Amino acid sequence: MIPYIDEALQRWAEAQASEADCTSNMGNSVIASLMASQGVLNRAARGSRVLVNRVTEIGWILSKHLSPEQRQVVIEQYCSNLPQREKWVACGCSRAQFYRRLGQAHRAIESQLLKRAV
Repeated sequence: MIPYIDEALQRWAEAQASEADCTSNMGNSVIASLMASQGVLNRAARGSRVLVNRVTEIGWILSKHLSPEQRQVVIEQYCSNLPQREKWVACGCSRAQFYRRLGQAHRAIESQLLKRAV
């Protein structure tokens, strides 16, 4: 796995979870976000090197550039609270295949981020 991509995907999953909380409570708007964060504008998560706009790019890449199998593995790995063994079962693959797909997804995301940076 690629450490920077791993961190970016963790931030993406956190954003997905907080967005779900925000939309269930107050709607999806800037005002709702500021209310949820008590007026603090958070441009990056806890000193992370991954900026918020990068999180949006990650979401776009996941939806447009990954195979369904790779997307499923990423979602299970970063958004699910299941034990690892249950994540493999949910994806319908072995442990080795799960991590192979996850590595492929990391490389595909890195490639797309590099293309978009140019």
